[in-house]
Amino acid sequence: MTRLPSFLSCRSMIREDQLLGPLPPDGTLYREAFSLAWPTVVESVLVSLVSAFDSMMVGVLGPEAIAAVGITVQPRFLFLSVIVALNVGVTAVVARRAGEGDMEGAQRCLRQATALSAIFSVLLATAAILLAKPLLTLAGAGPDIIDDSVAYFRIVNGGLFFTAVSLTINAAQRGVGNTRISMITNVSANGVNLVFNYLLIGGNLGFPRLGVAGAAIATDIGFFVGFLLSLRSVVSRHTHLPIHLRRRIHFDRRTLAGIWKVGSGSLAEQIFLRIGFLAYAAVVANLGTLVLAAHQISLNILNLSFAVGDGFGSATTALVGHSLGQKRSDLAVVNTRVVQRMAFGSSILVFLLFVLGHTQLAELFTRDAEVIQMTAVPIMIMAVVTFFQTSALVLSGCLRGAGDSAFVAFSSVISVTLVRPGLGFLFCYPLGGGLIGAWFALLVDQFLRFAFSFGRFLSGRWKNIRI
Repeated sequence: MTRLPSFLSCRSMIREDQLLGPLPPDGTLYREAFSLAWPTVVESVLVSLVSAFDSMMVGVLGPEAIAAVGITVQPRFLFLSVIVALNVGVTAVVARRAGEGDMEGAQRCLRQATALSAIFSVLLATAAILLAKPLLTLAGAGPDIIDDSVAYFRIVNGGLFFTAVSLTINAAQRGVGNTRISMITNVSANGVNLVFNYLLIGGNLGFPRLGVAGAAIATDIGFFVGFLLSLRSVVSRHTHLPIHLRRRIHFDRRTLAGIWKVGSGSLAEQIFLRIGFLAYAAVVANLGTLVLAAHQISLNILNLSFAVGDGFGSATTALVGHSLGQKRSDLAVVNTRVVQRMAFGSSILVFLLFVLGHTQLAELFTRDAEVIQMTAVPIMIMAVVTFFQTSALVLSGCLRGAGDSAFVAFSSVISVTLVRPGLGFLFCYPLGGGLIGAWFALLVDQFLRFAFSFGRFLSGRWKNIRI
């Protein structure tokens, strides 16, 4: 049998005094982690590509259209924060119950969370539609893009119900290790989105030319297809996590308390993240529409790195939840370190992609030579960022799986809400760095998030949290 290098050996990832039992063979641990991680990485990348595809395909309309779609991303995720936070709690609770062998408890969590997701999504969609114009104006949308950005934002949020319920079902499935359904759902949704983008943005094959609004309608159609596939996965006879549509939903304190314990910290994190992102976007928006277009293209490219790390982080959440449910905190540590090794390998590939293909990546979004030139330095900065970002997301996934989401929220407040926009303004204007200064601020933010999460992981305080 071929022995792994010491850096990759699972036995080298934990001290002798931390072991609570025998470790499975290295190959077993790596295979289990990989089988759970690769569908979540693919899923996360595909989710991030929804806005990227819209930006790419409206790029034919000019830099203003790119800016109009891009400026809606953070306000949209502000409204999705409640659903994202709920889903973090769902994955952690379902994974913990599955690790304990309590599949009935996992099913109760799915039923109650799906009902909550449906209720919240309707309320949030209504608020998003009513507040679209003032919110996008606050985000930095100028007179030249405000009408298109408002139309896109309202239409996309009109389909929030389908997005939210699908994401919640997929989060529960992830908790029991069924990560492939999320991947299949998002592959299908993205495929449908691409087809209808082609038909509706430019008015091809006899369809009306709807421009930016057409991109939003295509996104909603894709989300609806994804919703149908996700729903099918929990009403099928062969599912391990049935939802039983005819059974009445009863809310119980233990399930809701578990979701709240993890989800409340994640909700605080998401809200502060979006506030920080909005403030950061507003700083850059004041540099002008062309600069904003270059910034939005750069962020769409950075989302590729974020999505890879977030996929590994989601897998870590499920693995840690299972391990702690089995009373094996040592396995939680080892599984986290195994996924970290995988994530580091992916970071090297992303780094090379950014360094060697930065011009080609920007050309996917626009043919404007000036805008493409503006993206060169930000993409080089993000090539360095990817190492800190990916590792921080894996470590944060471990903390969330253990129920320590309050600490993740605290670190987000410091790094994203305060440091990124604060340094962004300082580097952009008083120090005269412009767009490049804004991206150096992002680099500092990502390093701080890595330092916070790594220190917390090493402390071990997360191992004894009950959910």
